[in-house]
Amino acid sequence: MDKIVDSYRYLRGVSKTLIKKWVKLEAPREIPWTPLAKPLSESTVALISTGGIALRTDRPFDQEGERQNPWWGDPSYRVIPRGTKAEDIRVYHMHIDPRYGEQDLNCLLPLDRLDELANSGAVGRAAPSHYSFMGYLLDPQELLIKSMPMMIEHLRADGVDAAVFIPA
Repeated sequence: MDKIVDSYRYLRGVSKTLIKKWVKLEAPREIPWTPLAKPLSESTVALISTGGIALRTDRPFDQEGERQNPWWGDPSYRVIPRGTKAEDIRVYHMHIDPRYGEQDLNCLLPLDRLDELANSGAVGRAAPSHYSFMGYLLDPQELLIKSMPMMIEHLRADGVDAAVFIPA
């Protein structure tokens, strides 16, 4: 049985029609690229997931706000420490089935795979902290203006050389 992702399942009527048309209007853009300053085998690597992952002890992502206003999404992020396991987290993303990530965190935030790469020498080391935010934000202004600069400060403080973006 094929699994189909319906990114528009919580949208209704005019909102659904507008968003689908809006997405089709977006022209492809050049992807910014910054080469690594040192070999990957010497680099500290962090993971950033759009899966809406939070520690069970953290404040949940705001799903009710999105239910009330599908044009809004929680622009905050959560810090996920290295060594976190599936039983330590909850997934608060309304556009994916959270059961998969809550059973196997690696499908949304592959911390074990990153540790394997570090142990094999392919990457220098896994960062002490990794990050997650909600990937379904129709208006990402607050995420880009407020949350991302704070996340970048954390990444710099941890000495991160490369971040791998994990789309949900």
